[in-house]
Amino acid sequence: MNAAAPASSWESHSGYTRMFAPGELTVGLFLPLWPYAGDMAGMRGQTEVVRQAERGGFATAWVRDVPLADPAFGDVGQVYDPWTALTWLAAHTSRITLASGSVIFPLRNPIDLAKQAASVDQLSGGRLVLGVASGDRPVEFPAYGANHAERGARYREVFDAFRGLLGEDRPGAPGLLPKPVHGRIPLLVTGSSRQSPLWIAEHADGRLVYPGSTATPDGPRDLGDRIGAWRDLIPGGAFRPVATNEWIDLAEDPGYPPTPLRGGFVLRTGTEGLRELLGRWRDAGVNHAALGVQHGRRPAAEVVAQLTEELVPHFPALASPEPLVSAW
Repeated sequence: MNAAAPASSWESHSGYTRMFAPGELTVGLFLPLWPYAGDMAGMRGQTEVVRQAERGGFATAWVRDVPLADPAFGDVGQVYDPWTALTWLAAHTSRITLASGSVIFPLRNPIDLAKQAASVDQLSGGRLVLGVASGDRPVEFPAYGANHAERGARYREVFDAFRGLLGEDRPGAPGLLPKPVHGRIPLLVTGSSRQSPLWIAEHADGRLVYPGSTATPDGPRDLGDRIGAWRDLIPGGAFRPVATNEWIDLAEDPGYPPTPLRGGFVLRTGTEGLRELLGRWRDAGVNHAALGVQHGRRPAAEVVAQLTEELVPHFPALASPEPLVSAW
């Protein structure tokens, strides 16, 4: 059984330890930082904002895996392929954790996934953390020749094959190179990914969960109950980190009250309300908050600067080993 790795095995992992520790909460930034509006030239400039976030103490930069632009769905992610985007970020940053939210495992060949992930991990010096999902866009599955109804079973197959490919090779048998810097890559199961809570507790290195309501204390309390029930299933009570996310429209006024927009999909708030929300999440057992700013009204660089000054000092990136310097 490809069980989750013990928390102690990640102590030297610069990406994991920058994000996660029991009782702590760090902050990350979801790409894209502004939405695609029909012109690729309009997507330029995000790299420098990510570097600004790294300098300011953000723990993580997150990319998304959206293979096809579905007009019915609307959201096209960061447009670029996630592995290409992660490689670019690896070359233009030095410490920030690089994460996916999330790679769609049932759509991909596990050999390609393992090769891509290990390559990014090596080129970034061991900074990669993977959120992995079963997929929520039905149009993508027939395009890949995959069965949407069978995505749960396929997810388990790819999950196990991915881990096996990154493990030790059998003597005389074909193997996969490179291997990850730290031997394994942390896998965060996204949502349920069509799996039981017990399977996730036994196999996942952590979870990326949906936050529920964020404008009042009720949502974080409910989230805490769900996290607690899941952690009760973890063998031996071992630590498994939990991350969640929110799309924010940050007001210039720090005291602007948390106000749900677009049916609760976006939270308009000042930094004081956001700081209270993150504190409630931390109390609920959340270890990392990924913030998306693409639906906000203000320029991303301006928002990141305000978050750096008024929010991140309360939830800074954790002390972690230095990433290895890639010799390539």
